[in-house]
Amino acid sequence: MKMLKSKTWQHETTGTDGNVILFGVNIFDYEWKDTHKSVKVCDPLYGQEYKFSIYTVAINGQEQEFAAGEFSNCVWGFYLLKY
Repeated sequence: MKMLKSKTWQHETTGTDGNVILFGVNIFDYEWKDTHKSVKVCDPLYGQEYKFSIYTVAINGQEQEFAAGEFSNCVWGFYLLKY
């Protein structure tokens, strides 16, 4: 029997407030819509667990979903749902 992998929230990038490229654009230039859902993620550098909100954003007519939150003051982590 073939086992299928499931998607998990994986770290995509970390950056400073107002200066993060996600989906090929500066994500802070777009309006984030809160889905009112959250996910537990792990800081890729220190292994600390965080609870980040899940957002959607419209970029060039396409809706994208991501999880984001602050690791520390003005330092943001971004996660995407991937295989």
